[in-house]
Amino acid sequence: MIAFFANIFGYVLNFIYNIVQNYGLAIILFSILVKLLMLPISIKQQRTMKKTTKIQSKMKEIQFKYKNNPEKLNQATMELYKSENMSPFSGCFSAIAQLVLLFAVFYLVRAPLTYMKKVDSNIINKYTRIIQENNLSSNSSYPEIEIIRELGTLRELKESAETTDENSNEEVSQENEENQNSENDKSEISYEELDNLNVNMEFLGLNLAQIPTRSSDWKAFIIPILYVVVAVISMKISTNTTPKVSNDQAKKDNKDEEDPFDAMNQMNKNMNLMFPFMYLAVALIAPLGLALYWLTNSLLMIIEKLALNKFLKDNEE
Repeated sequence: MIAFFANIFGYVLNFIYNIVQNYGLAIILFSILVKLLMLPISIKQQRTMKKTTKIQSKMKEIQFKYKNNPEKLNQATMELYKSENMSPFSGCFSAIAQLVLLFAVFYLVRAPLTYMKKVDSNIINKYTRIIQENNLSSNSSYPEIEIIRELGTLRELKESAETTDENSNEEVSQENEENQNSENDKSEISYEELDNLNVNMEFLGLNLAQIPTRSSDWKAFIIPILYVVVAVISMKISTNTTPKVSNDQAKKDNKDEEDPFDAMNQMNKNMNLMFPFMYLAVALIAPLGLALYWLTNSLLMIIEKLALNKFLKDNEE
């Protein structure tokens, strides 16, 4: 299923790339387009969050009232949701959609030749083998990224093989058979295929085909670090724009008991702070294109949160 969505997104990203002819700019425009398409879901999620916040005090009263009667608790909870015209599963679709999007984009950025350029797998496998046999790269995690990064070297190998063919009229001795096999591999390289495999990964002085932990260029760490900073700011804004609910009545009735809602909110807050650093760990071992998408998405999320919060607040007033 993830591959299916990655394939669909690949058509969109390739369409944008063919217009702008830059992978980084294409990812930014793709991120904006996806955010716009997801806007109705985001609005619904924000409204659900506000509704949930409003009924939290009632939820607490119900939970404390029927804490020793699970059956009554479930019944009262469902009645509350029904009276408020809400579904207890209203946030599930949004969470699933975001999860599918996350993995689909990872597939897309990890294998742009397959999902974006729609290159035949046999051609990809051929150039992966040539790269490995000529010791151009030892990284097998992202073979398609390696192909894109080594296109210049592959072109030089092709030119070298052509020069060798023109200047060599002597029979190859048995001891040079291995070298001849290598030359045969080089002769398999096609200029037309190299042109089709080409993706312009240069963006603001950065090569988006780089993997930070495998790069000697310190600039490769700029985007992942910026992503973490922006993601933390986004989480902070999200927390600050979430309406607070008074728990006075619940606390008054249950002075000596721990409030499970407060515990859950604290756990969610801690998890939200952990997520950016978890993503950073992935971004450091993934192509920079993925970190650029996350960075752009986080910036758009900040704009979306502030805009939706004002829009919904104005509507309520």
